[in-house]
Amino acid sequence: MRRSRGLTAALVLSLAGAGTGIGLVLMPEASAITPPVAFTADDLPTWQPNGIVFAMAQANGTVFAGGTFSAVRPPDGTSGAEQEAVNFVALDAATGKPTSCKLAFTIGDGSATVRALAVSKDKKTLYAGGYFGAVNGTPVSSVAAIDIESCTPKAAFHPGFPATVRDLAVTDDTLYAAGDFGTVEGQTRERFAAVDASSGALKPFVANADEPGRAIEITPDGKNALLGGDFFSVNGSNTHALAVVNATTGAVAKTYSNIPSNSVVKDIATDSTGFYTGNEGSGGGVFDGRIGLRLSDFSEKWRDRCLGATQAVLPYDGVLYSSSHAHDCSLEGQFPDGKRNFFNAQLTNYEGASPAPVDGFVRSPRKLGWHPTANDGLGEGIGPRAMTIAEKGDVKYMWAGGEFTAINGKPQQALTRFASTGDVGAPTTPVASAGSVKPGEVQVRWRTSYDADDSKLTYRIYRNGSATPIATVAAESLEWERPQASWNDTTVKAGQSYTYRVTATDAAGNTSALSATASVTVPSSVQSYPNQVRADGASLYWRYDDTVSPYVADSSEAGNTSGIQLNAPALRQTPGAISGASTAMGFNGTSQQVYSDHRQTVGSAFSVETWFKTNTTRGGKLIGFGNNTSRNSGSFDKQIYMTNTGRLVFGVYNGSTRTVSTGLFDTYNDNKWHHVVGTQGPAGMELIVDGQSKGTLNVTGSAAYEGYWHVGGDNLSGWPTKPTSNFFAGQIDETAVYPKALTAAQAKNHYDLAKAPSDTVSKVSATEDTYINQGAPSAANGASTSLAVRGTSAYETYLRFNLPAAPAGQVLKSAALQIKTSTQANAGTADKVSVVPVTGTWSGASTTFNNKPTLGTTPLGSFASVPDGSAVQSTPLDTAALSSVLGSSYGLALTSTGTDPLWIWSMESTAADAAPQLVLTFGPK
Repeated sequence: MRRSRGLTAALVLSLAGAGTGIGLVLMPEASAITPPVAFTADDLPTWQPNGIVFAMAQANGTVFAGGTFSAVRPPDGTSGAEQEAVNFVALDAATGKPTSCKLAFTIGDGSATVRALAVSKDKKTLYAGGYFGAVNGTPVSSVAAIDIESCTPKAAFHPGFPATVRDLAVTDDTLYAAGDFGTVEGQTRERFAAVDASSGALKPFVANADEPGRAIEITPDGKNALLGGDFFSVNGSNTHALAVVNATTGAVAKTYSNIPSNSVVKDIATDSTGFYTGNEGSGGGVFDGRIGLRLSDFSEKWRDRCLGATQAVLPYDGVLYSSSHAHDCSLEGQFPDGKRNFFNAQLTNYEGASPAPVDGFVRSPRKLGWHPTANDGLGEGIGPRAMTIAEKGDVKYMWAGGEFTAINGKPQQALTRFASTGDVGAPTTPVASAGSVKPGEVQVRWRTSYDADDSKLTYRIYRNGSATPIATVAAESLEWERPQASWNDTTVKAGQSYTYRVTATDAAGNTSALSATASVTVPSSVQSYPNQVRADGASLYWRYDDTVSPYVADSSEAGNTSGIQLNAPALRQTPGAISGASTAMGFNGTSQQVYSDHRQTVGSAFSVETWFKTNTTRGGKLIGFGNNTSRNSGSFDKQIYMTNTGRLVFGVYNGSTRTVSTGLFDTYNDNKWHHVVGTQGPAGMELIVDGQSKGTLNVTGSAAYEGYWHVGGDNLSGWPTKPTSNFFAGQIDETAVYPKALTAAQAKNHYDLAKAPSDTVSKVSATEDTYINQGAPSAANGASTSLAVRGTSAYETYLRFNLPAAPAGQVLKSAALQIKTSTQANAGTADKVSVVPVTGTWSGASTTFNNKPTLGTTPLGSFASVPDGSAVQSTPLDTAALSSVLGSSYGLALTSTGTDPLWIWSMESTAADAAPQLVLTFGPK
């Protein structure tokens, strides 16, 4: 039916990152979309039939669509009157509007339909197949030839097909047909036949099949015909759904026995090296996906076992585009059962060596970032059914037809199209967070964005409100797999606070909005518990300090396995399980959980660890591994769950459930924080609670499957002492997964470190501020939204803070002053700005240059200079000097001896992060 043409993919977006230091990494010049995808996912305005499109073809910039409909209408929201279109419409490939070519496919008895369209190689003749008796009144019998230039049926071409024709393929001199017929021109031709492309005379090609033919394609060398359908035999040879026969005689050349009996082939397409099938089935063990086969020997090279009937396949420039309603690609290691994906793109061949077979089949090459959305629509609720690619004015257009009534969330029936240029859709906004567990390092991390036609996105990280990114990172994501990306800022200073925002940009330059601000204060000393979890090799570490849904940040050093909140668990529950400011997450015990952001496998050695607090009497899963995300997993183990009485159970599945549990009266639903670790390795299984071993089991293996980590809930069906609820009601904190078995000593160390003293950070905003101006010596500026500093002529800024007393048992370990430059031009300064104590009396309402206060002579800190551009700036202050004034009201002045002014926001400003602020870090004595 279709053959791809070579359009060279020129540019591949490379992965780039800023490493661990400051710097803007230059990215390659953007292309319209991410190669090798050749089309955007942005649908173009297209006239739409009032029924179903089953077949498409194209020639010379015109697209032909056939099906079951009676009229076409303009795109919703545009002008124009509905036009009659009886089962056929011709449209301009570039505008989406009907052409002057009008053909009516009709029948005297029953309902006419067009099911197949094909164009001759010289682009002069359009062939149509289906169930119809006339074209514009010219008698035909389910097959017709139309002169494209004059848009008239060829009256001399009228081979007799007495039943529905479902597919056509054409060579220089032959038209091949597949369908429901048993005879052609009164001679036996069961489901497949060939006629002369000019006269319609029956040819000696015989490939008799016992069940309907649905697809036929001719190999590029013209020597063989590829047959697809429902059949179980061709010319007496056993072969189900797919066969290769001689293109001249129909003699069987290749049979197939590895397509399930409840599945059929709906479509076949070729490129220069292979051919591809689209498959559909029903019932258990169904095959609904796609097969890639070699033209050299017709053997299978890969099989895509996604579920969701495939109606059309179209290879183009190394990519196989398909129309289906794929809803479960678990067997391909991709998305689990759930949302329907109506359009997909994947490589036609592996970029390197093919992987080892899984269950006897080589998995398909990776899916690509091309995901226009559709809906089930009319008829069988299949969605899209046909595809073709047309070119006009150096632009390529992917056209799709089918049963759908919506595209990309907007009303659009039966036809749609996508161009090779003009990508206008921006990626979704990243969800960012930041964390720091030791001096000198901040981990900035974000959930990668989704872009419907770009899988490789460029992320820019902005610090402290600067308009210039501090780092640029490239990362990949797909609609169903948006893993965490991260970058370490190693230029930060202990005791200072920083803010970060992230944007995502696609290859066409479309940029998302800035993420919400992620704030962090760098500790003045190592935070014992989280640092040890990272040092012990956690590959997933969820601390639940997140401020927004649905993202749970992974704080492990390199795991980048974030979590997705389901049904809005309660955020930032206090107090958390460990000392310090870290918070926990609350779960309702009925529907809430967190699952990891990408599919993975678990090795033979692993550990799961978490803290929990509850008084539930309904039990529930604390943590476990399962093969689904938002739906109940069908495979699930490597889990810790609580029984109704509060006992803890750690279990794996290795053909049967194998568990270690706490004692009959060893219960933990006492509304106190508890620590639990489950490990499996070469020495077997062990359950450790609050630093104490609760039991071991000599079991070293568990079920091998791909899945996701779950916290707070998932299936528990069939497990010993199964609780009333699969879902846990209570609080969970500090969850970690390790690719090894933690030792009992390591688990005990974690439990003990949770009580280790931790830094306490106080952010103190100015309670009063003003500045004096030598040029206006009697003016009081306490109500101004900006403040100024300069030596000549003088500006001085005064800030007042109510300093807290040190927490019990702690001392001030570091202090920093944070200011933000204003948005006016040249707000920064090249001069040094000193921070000194105010020793005299002042107030915002009355202080002027004429009555300015006296200042101390010993600087508490300084800014060597401040760059232009509105951004937060910070400088450390003398800790000893501030320690002596804790618990009091204290004034600071900003002064300079230079001539270049500094302009900063005051506490009266409404700009983000505007108010001057002290960041005070207290720690153990």
